[in-house]
Amino acid sequence: MGVEKWKPVLFQDYLDSEEVSPLKREYCEGLIFEMPDFTNRHNEISGNALGHLHSQLRGKTCRPWNSSTKIRIRLTSGTRFYYPDAFVVCNPNPANDTYHDAPVVVLEVTSPSTRRIDLGEKKDAYLAIPTLMVYLVAESTEPVVQVYRRSPNGDFQRELAIGLEASIPLPEIGATLALADLYEGIDFEAEAAALRVMEEEALYSASGA
Repeated sequence: MGVEKWKPVLFQDYLDSEEVSPLKREYCEGLIFEMPDFTNRHNEISGNALGHLHSQLRGKTCRPWNSSTKIRIRLTSGTRFYYPDAFVVCNPNPANDTYHDAPVVVLEVTSPSTRRIDLGEKKDAYLAIPTLMVYLVAESTEPVVQVYRRSPNGDFQRELAIGLEASIPLPEIGATLALADLYEGIDFEAEAAALRVMEEEALYSASGA
């Protein structure tokens, strides 16, 4: 019995199927991946980013978009479609499209389960977009954001914004993203305390007490 040859899904077939799919799915050069369910914390951080960017960009040419809209990335290896947690576009696609091609700023909220792809496959793909100026990777367990910013010579330089007192200037779109705003409503102290309790319980159980 012969082995069935794998056939890649054409990106137009993917787009057509997305119109009727109950789930959001990303597309990577012929492969389709269902997106995972995100935690309330993840969604709160991405919502904070969208809200504060929207308030600063109101009435301006550049507009923020949420994770319901895809970005198309055309690489030499093939086409990809990703759903960033938030992004900003200054030169939008036509209104009837379901995706944008020219993001200027992209933000992903990362977690231990998504770190590999956010800082690997997705980072490499986003940084290949000609219009992209800033890629932000926001941690969900501590107030830290990795910033990949395009330099005047065209390459990307990595910066770190650490702590709730830090701010990320975004002159590329005429905005600033303060970490206090990005992580508004997030209680890191409570999470740290809960982790300590879990660790103590684990040690207690291991001791056989």
